[in-house]
Amino acid sequence: MSFIDLFEFSIFFLGLLAFIAGFIDSIVGGGGLIQVPALFVAFPNESPATLFGTNKLASLGGTATAAKKYLATVRLPKLVLLLGGGCALVGSFLGAWAVTQISADFLRQSLPPLLIALLIFTLFNKSMGIEHRAFTFTSKEFLILIIGTLTIGFYDGFFGPGTGMFLMFLFVHFLRFDFINGAAATKVINCITNFAALALFIPTGHISWGVAIWMMFFNILGSFFGSRLAIAKGSLLVRKVFILVVVLLILKTSNDSYHWLQLVTDKNLFHVKHY
Repeated sequence: MSFIDLFEFSIFFLGLLAFIAGFIDSIVGGGGLIQVPALFVAFPNESPATLFGTNKLASLGGTATAAKKYLATVRLPKLVLLLGGGCALVGSFLGAWAVTQISADFLRQSLPPLLIALLIFTLFNKSMGIEHRAFTFTSKEFLILIIGTLTIGFYDGFFGPGTGMFLMFLFVHFLRFDFINGAAATKVINCITNFAALALFIPTGHISWGVAIWMMFFNILGSFFGSRLAIAKGSLLVRKVFILVVVLLILKTSNDSYHWLQLVTDKNLFHVKHY
């Protein structure tokens, strides 16, 4: 395969996976599970910071498209969005600062058990996120919103994988949104945290603009169809996709932390000594 053929294949590969990432991310989040590894495969010698910045810019278009689509169908209280978005923004900046001071290894290793607990809780609560209640927040729930979005925003700036899952769980379980309204709120706040990340990546030059814009186009396309499908099929579909993406995230983060796939494929694991 010539260099030109390889380049064309990589561009096609990135566009296809950006579409899939936008489609899934618009429903429940988790698009970074697809886009980030794709960028690392396509550009193995590029700086990780540049690949993360490119992913954030490419994702922003799809996230904004999904948010606009959901908000045309559901009505979320502006106070909830402003308060939650503001807290997530502050948390994201603090998380980005903290990651320059301390290691994220502990958080990386604790993430799989946390996601397993989230999955079990969701599976055993079959009615969670199916019905939506009226927006009559108590002071306790506003406190949950502030603490939850601040914490998840910090996590997004500090580490990142699964941010959409945690936001969805916050809105659906603790604030009793259905999955469609939860998806809408999650997309709006994700837009805000993406802007916070780009405020760091753009001035430092950690974005490959051509690749980011190419992937953004397909991410927007995938997001348009994904959010449209979610709205048409309702919360039951979103719940199923949510469970699927949590399972995939558990597999990925546990492999990243404990390298179980390497252990399974290690030839020494099956080597029998003969004496």
